[in-house]
Amino acid sequence: QMGLLLLVSPPGYGKTTLMEYVANRLGLIFVKVNGPAIGHAVKSLDPGDAPDATSRQEVQKINFAFEMANNVLLYLDDIQHVDPELLQKFISLCDAQRKIEGVWNGRARTYDLKGKRFAICMAGNPYTESGARFKIPDMLANRADTYNLGDILQGKDAAFALSFLENSLTSNPVLARLAGRDPGDVLLLSAMAQGENIQSDQLKHPYSGNELEEILGVLRRLVTLRQVVLAVNREYIASAAQDDKYRTEPKFQLQGSYRNMNKMAEKVAAVMNEQELESLIDDHYRGEAQTLTTGAESNLLKLAEIRGRQSEEQKQRWEEIKKGFQRIQVMGSSEEDPAVRVLGQLSLLGERLHSIDQTLGAAGQKPPVVVEMAPQPEAFDWQPIAAKLENAMGQLTRNLATAIAAQERPATPPPPPVALPAPAIATAAPPTVVAPVIDLVGVAEVLQPYLERLDYTLQAFAAGAKNTASAPGSAVMAPELVSLLEKLGKNVEDDLLPLIQGLGRQLKSAGVDDRRMVDRVDRSLKSLDLFRDLLAALRK
Repeated sequence: QMGLLLLVSPPGYGKTTLMEYVANRLGLIFVKVNGPAIGHAVKSLDPGDAPDATSRQEVQKINFAFEMANNVLLYLDDIQHVDPELLQKFISLCDAQRKIEGVWNGRARTYDLKGKRFAICMAGNPYTESGARFKIPDMLANRADTYNLGDILQGKDAAFALSFLENSLTSNPVLARLAGRDPGDVLLLSAMAQGENIQSDQLKHPYSGNELEEILGVLRRLVTLRQVVLAVNREYIASAAQDDKYRTEPKFQLQGSYRNMNKMAEKVAAVMNEQELESLIDDHYRGEAQTLTTGAESNLLKLAEIRGRQSEEQKQRWEEIKKGFQRIQVMGSSEEDPAVRVLGQLSLLGERLHSIDQTLGAAGQKPPVVVEMAPQPEAFDWQPIAAKLENAMGQLTRNLATAIAAQERPATPPPPPVALPAPAIATAAPPTVVAPVIDLVGVAEVLQPYLERLDYTLQAFAAGAKNTASAPGSAVMAPELVSLLEKLGKNVEDDLLPLIQGLGRQLKSAGVDDRRMVDRVDRSLKSLDLFRDLLAALRK
């Protein structure tokens, strides 16, 4: 039959163990191929093309399975470490043709496996070692029956949760004896540990009172561990599946698999109190986080949030990290082009403006109220900020105008070639045209502090409007804020918006392939459009 079995899950869910068991029960020869040993450098099924002896041996295993042809289960493990071009070689094997090209003893072979008892399974983590989502070739994925062992199928929540207890039995010395007894006892005991009223005479094995109490004591603590592990598993899958462009907080890379459950289960005792159990979880994940180096702090803070155990200091630090991460997402890192950073800061304002726009729209559907601004910190001296912001916007306008003019200026034609001696012609470099260099770094340094200040101002304005939109008030909005928005709006409408539009046209006409820069221009235009809409609403 055509097709293949594709198993995906985070590490530690027993994919390899499961397939070894299936092959044994079906009487198939189990041929396991190690994906990391093959690596991304191997792109064909010819062992001679492999760059080293290790990868060559793994490719030979694949061809060996083809040579045997019958009663074989070919298992490719950790395919996230394998180049997609190599995986595409299996497309014809997994459709109705059941044929594949291989190399055996240096000779090319076409293997026809139609009608043969030959099965193929690929397994791996759908999220790569960097945390990015791994993409399986579409043509191969379309031919696969895919199962995610780390995810929960609809209506299978209880079975998935129970599997964590079942897999941890042999890891704990108290529960290990249950592995050799009636499986029904495990179901009943886990239900008793979770508070269900079940009589001990329903158990198949005759347990003494002390033994039963010890088993239930351990199972109750494992149920608490399981809640944490399942929550971590859900967050890991959700975070790893998210596109980096849309993240609002750092990646969460701690895992909640069978392996994590087993490591903690082996240390659980029936006499543990709640604090000792929480300390066990803390110690386990603190050790796991050490492998994340720079991501350890953010991952541990996120774990504390998931568990509902963040202190006030941790909450404050986590909010600082998220705000810093969002700012870097929009503005770009310090190594990026200064123009990208400036446009990123402008686009960040769009989020604040959108919030204000929604608040004003909601308030327009209710009896009119006067928005009263919350008291601002002493650092908010509106008049100087308005003047400095206007100057900074003007400087940005002038520099952008100079940049666009420089782009529109036709390049100086190169001088006519000069006849040179033959040797000089062979070594002379062609004349180059030096384009004018615009000091956008200086622009960014001047503009960025005021844009950040405006960002904070708009955030405070949005929060104040949201808090007072539904309550009657009598105070008037600060006139300095109105003046600031009016001045900035005039600069935006008259100068900055046309110049950003011109810059976008220049990028497109010049065929610039920097998608990040083009995206920043588009987002900046949307932010400035929102600014115009906001000013129109304020005037009304």
